[in-house]
Amino acid sequence: MARNLGEAAKKFLLLGQCVPTVKQNAAKIRVKRLELDENLLMYFRKDEFYYCHDPQKMCKTGDIVLIQALPQKLTKLITHEVKEVVYDFGDITDPVSGKKVAKDRYREDIDREAELYGKLKSTFDYNRAPSRGWQDGKKDFTSKPTYTKFHVFDKNDPYAI
Repeated sequence: MARNLGEAAKKFLLLGQCVPTVKQNAAKIRVKRLELDENLLMYFRKDEFYYCHDPQKMCKTGDIVLIQALPQKLTKLITHEVKEVVYDFGDITDPVSGKKVAKDRYREDIDREAELYGKLKSTFDYNRAPSRGWQDGKKDFTSKPTYTKFHVFDKNDPYAI
């Protein structure tokens, strides 16, 4: 059954989340799957990681993306390509209605309620907020190279995981 799943993954689009990687011109995508344990007859989550060709650097860490298998492997690791960024990280959209969401409520409902009760100065305005990435290099370090820290040194490196 696992062989059929691997063959199907080559033909179809997969939905996954971008995670940090050290590779240049590639994105590491985590695809969540449910695998049946035949003894317990229960499904358990299994994560699979794919390295995807992303020369335009479309996706950042945390984005939900669509990936598709390449007809021929680029390298030993890079087997897929990023087709499209479906949802940007932090900009949550309800998939059923297509409306933007803030926490557990629609943004337009929050705006309508603020208009009814008199808009407060402390209310955050999503329409005037800058897009993600404007703090790149200041507070947003998702574009910096990351690595796993195996040793503890005196100097603290902010890019280590």
